[in-house]
Amino acid sequence: MIDNLIIESTVKTPEVKLNSNGFLEISGKSIPENSIAFYQPLYAWLDNYATNPAAKTELKISLEYFNTSSSKCLLDVLRKLDVLNKSGKSSVSVTWYYEDGDDDMLEAGDDYKSLVPLPFSFMKV
Repeated sequence: MIDNLIIESTVKTPEVKLNSNGFLEISGKSIPENSIAFYQPLYAWLDNYATNPAAKTELKISLEYFNTSSSKCLLDVLRKLDVLNKSGKSSVSVTWYYEDGDDDMLEAGDDYKSLVPLPFSFMKV
């Protein structure tokens, strides 16, 4: 079993909780100076996790705001999970949280849903 990856949030980076039990969460704001450098440990963790994943993997995304470079990194996270889902090793689902009235964030989730064929659910908070 691999170690969990926990990254505390900052003013510019989201809180990340990647648990080997299959519960994954990204929440807060994602506007890091260097998105690729910030998300690199997530990619590495997901690659490692994919070798021996939990039977069920659930990603919770609850972002207040993210910048353009973070949006590409989030897409890469979702694509890695899509590969895992298609492998049959783990059943992957995504729950996209958005604030009531935040149509931009809802639309962003909908865009990801159209780009990556994972089961998405949307939760208004």
